[in-house]
Amino acid sequence: MSEIKIFMVRGTALFNESRFPTRQKFVKYIRALNEKQALEKICSDFGSKNKIKRYNIKIEEMREVKPEEINDKTIRDLVKLEKIIL
Repeated sequence: MSEIKIFMVRGTALFNESRFPTRQKFVKYIRALNEKQALEKICSDFGSKNKIKRYNIKIEEMREVKPEEINDKTIRDLVKLEKIIL
């Protein structure tokens, strides 16, 4: 079974394309099995929440990070869990 890794994704996205287009920087921490799945999660999140098209998202950096480097408290707490019972 594959191990879930944490990726730090840094880039820019074009928000509010129709009225006043603004390109904003973002940094997100994503839990995924590999870089391809992390990229898919970023695109689907921005598309569903902000209606941003995939071609308007530019990824500048994507790298795997250690749990000590994570700034996002939610992701840091998820890393500490050993199992989740639903």
